[in-house]
Amino acid sequence: MKLICLADTHNKHHDIPIPEGDILIHAGDCTDGGTRNETENFLQWFSRQPHKHKILVPGNHDFYFEKVENIKKIPGNIHILIDQGLELEGLKFWGSPVTPGLRNWAFNRERGDEIKKHWDLVPVDTQVLITHTPPYGILDEINNGTHLGCEELNKILPVVEPDFHLFGHIHPASGILIRPKTSFFNLALLDEDLRVLHSPHIINI
Repeated sequence: MKLICLADTHNKHHDIPIPEGDILIHAGDCTDGGTRNETENFLQWFSRQPHKHKILVPGNHDFYFEKVENIKKIPGNIHILIDQGLELEGLKFWGSPVTPGLRNWAFNRERGDEIKKHWDLVPVDTQVLITHTPPYGILDEINNGTHLGCEELNKILPVVEPDFHLFGHIHPASGILIRPKTSFFNLALLDEDLRVLHSPHIINI
């Protein structure tokens, strides 16, 4: 089975060649301003992709998905995961869009107990964890050396031990880190100037 994984496309989805595969995963920031027009444009494009399954976890730019009534308008062939799980082709996925912040952006939660409540929901048998934020200290470093990932997310990883942890959010840290228990993928495709710099990752399972 082939997973095609990307994040942080910020309205540039039409410019990105998408490889063939079985499950197409977007880990957030499909839009830039989170408007209805931006979101509908992305959803139409995403729903037309030929992959058998499509999973979307929104990001901090994707304000449209914060309203429950908008979730009901999503095309039926797209699975949107907002603190939810899903089993496809024998794989157990869990997705959450929350990111550390002071509510200036979509799905922001304060660091500490407030955001911890979301990570406490992740089942221990999760095989593919999809979040928009990275965990603290893992592919989360910006150009000045500051780490912006989530400390509380990092704390649940030894408990859950997913096979794969997919995320984005921190554009300069795009890349892969392989550890004994978990393979980490920062899927951000654009640089800080919103230029397409990377290609979607292909994960063969």
